[in-house]
Amino acid sequence: MTIDMNSAAGTNGAGGAEVAPLIELRDVVFSYTGHTVVDGVSLQVDRGELVALLGPNGCGKTTIMRLINGLELADAGTYLFDGRVVDAAYLKDSAAAQRFHQRVGFVFQNADAQLFCATVGEEVAFGPAQMGLPAGELDRRVRDALELFQVADLVDASPYQLSGGQKKRVALAAVVSMNPDILVLDEPTNGLDEDSCDIVVNFLLAYVA
Repeated sequence: MTIDMNSAAGTNGAGGAEVAPLIELRDVVFSYTGHTVVDGVSLQVDRGELVALLGPNGCGKTTIMRLINGLELADAGTYLFDGRVVDAAYLKDSAAAQRFHQRVGFVFQNADAQLFCATVGEEVAFGPAQMGLPAGELDRRVRDALELFQVADLVDASPYQLSGGQKKRVALAAVVSMNPDILVLDEPTNGLDEDSCDIVVNFLLAYVA
């Protein structure tokens, strides 16, 4: 798959100074067991942009998202996040890796792969708790995220007992509670009922407004 979605870098409106793209892939190549699935991809995403990756199954969309989230590393080419190269050396620094993963919120296509806590409340609180937030700020973020995705009434429920739509909304709440700079969503409305789909789509429209 070859994709070129480059666009000119934006400006910050103050004297025309250039602002680094939040995400930039430069001629990235990635292979699974010798099979190339991402071949020379260049992609730039600026702050405030809403970008959709479209293509048939197996063309590499999920792989690109995993590269952006640092779950995979490019075989060749360069990935920059906010102007800094993201590679094995960068992610080996535990403090840098933690900051990076706090800034890039990733919601998996399959919510079951993302949920692991005993209750919904613990799930949504897990990320902010790792950030060392004060108790008051932690409680506020959890409450706001639960209400945003209309799962506050499920705070004591087990994630494994929820419907597919509820699981997806809990996964989104867990990511949004960390207040990331960017959200990377792998088929966020796939398999959702109409109500859950409306909640997710309305959130995304408001997020980039």
